[in-house]
Amino acid sequence: MAEEVLIMSSGKITSHLTSSLLAVAFLTSFGSSMLYGYNLAVVNSPAGYIKEFYNRTVVSRNGTGLNEEALTLMYSLTVSVFAIGGLIGSLMVGTLVTRFGRKGTVVNSTALVFLAATLMGFSRICSSPEMVIFGRFVTGIHSGISLSVVPMYLGEIAPKNLRGFLGLMPSIFICAGVFLAQVLGLHELLGKEEHWPLFLSLVVVPTFIQLMLLPWFPESPRYLLIEKHNVHATITALKWYRAKCNIQAEIEEMQEEQRSLSSVDTISVWQLILDHTVRWQVLSVVVINIGMQLSGIDAIWFYTNDIFQNAGIPAPEIQYTTVGTGAIEIVAGLIGCFTIERLGRRPLIIGGFGVMGMCCAGITLSLILQTHVPFMKYVSVGCVVGIIAGFCIGPAGVPFLITAELFKQSHRPAAYTVGGSLNWMSNFTIGFIFPFLQMSAGSYCYLVFCAVCLSVAIYVYIIIPETKNKTFVEISQMFATKEAVEESQALTHPDQLKLKKMNGYGTLENGSLEFDSSSSCP
Repeated sequence: MAEEVLIMSSGKITSHLTSSLLAVAFLTSFGSSMLYGYNLAVVNSPAGYIKEFYNRTVVSRNGTGLNEEALTLMYSLTVSVFAIGGLIGSLMVGTLVTRFGRKGTVVNSTALVFLAATLMGFSRICSSPEMVIFGRFVTGIHSGISLSVVPMYLGEIAPKNLRGFLGLMPSIFICAGVFLAQVLGLHELLGKEEHWPLFLSLVVVPTFIQLMLLPWFPESPRYLLIEKHNVHATITALKWYRAKCNIQAEIEEMQEEQRSLSSVDTISVWQLILDHTVRWQVLSVVVINIGMQLSGIDAIWFYTNDIFQNAGIPAPEIQYTTVGTGAIEIVAGLIGCFTIERLGRRPLIIGGFGVMGMCCAGITLSLILQTHVPFMKYVSVGCVVGIIAGFCIGPAGVPFLITAELFKQSHRPAAYTVGGSLNWMSNFTIGFIFPFLQMSAGSYCYLVFCAVCLSVAIYVYIIIPETKNKTFVEISQMFATKEAVEESQALTHPDQLKLKKMNGYGTLENGSLEFDSSSSCP
């Protein structure tokens, strides 16, 4: 049957997608992840109306309006405060998921969305720009939490052969959120002056649906067993997510991980950074999360309209062309989602960053030559599409999935805190420095992004192993082998090596390698 978990002759577990798994993936991605994409794009269309509202409100309060610089500063604060909230939310993830659980954090964080929607929806009635800005800040906190917790939750409830498929679903809904904001922002729909408060507050609809349905589903079985030691609830949750199945093998795999962590509680970010046994995993999370934002994808969105305008697309039609790029995002995300379990994580992230790097170089070349070679303006449009497609097929979602896979239960919350906070800081940094980079380097600024993309692709190729269809214990053992090889190579006489003991994370403890005098040559 399609809902069974089969125990293969090799002892490995394979599982089919059940309706419960699909429902949880949909509800969490639709009610949380999609809001991140929606809030990224929602302020673009009504920008002029929001600025006009700000100016009109200041005139009514002070009798004089804002100059252009002050108005631009207020609008920039409205846009960028979302990233500041996201950073704060990402720093809260470790504490929240340990206290409330994975599903509990997703459900409880919906209160932030209702608060933000109320503030933004009634801001014009109350003549309060502060309500818009604070509402954007609150949505940022929610997105900072969701961006880490949703892939963590899905990665823990999914069987290992479906972890990639379910882990990329949030990225598809992020793309769908951007696309939805682009479509609703068209002048024919909610792109009119009177509709912008409704446009900003529509985030409450998917969150309300999530709040009504998600509490009926169980918590993460791994969280229940390894952190809460509740075997009965674990069995109930597994039966719910695996339907008719023999869940004994999966429970034994969790118990194996639990035994390896018997002396290790959930650790803090500082403890994670100081733990030399996971240094390669931490470095990998740092590289791929920073690379995800410094790849230039946000800068591409910033410059898309200018590139389309230079390509000769009439100004009234650029908004529809932008919607078309949103549709490309969704298609590329679906391709990544449905091929990741066949191709693996490495090909998608290496190929995605590789395509982005080449297209960034292509944009630089086309912008330099388009004054002399007319068809180069179309090459620049193709490169924009290539960067967007390359990003969405791998780098948009795989870093969050890999963050879950590279760590065991005790280290995972802190790892998501590190990855999420670096992601948001890089997002804010690139948004802040790109205009200055563009002014100083001109068309050559995209070569910086090219170098970042190719560097990340090379790092992943050399350092990060393929994690497809492997348990969390097996993945950590691959890195433990890397640590052991490095330490043994550092010794002059590897034949005089004696293994002292293993620590709780399954790798060699500091000082665990020593010379055995009894085996010394006479």
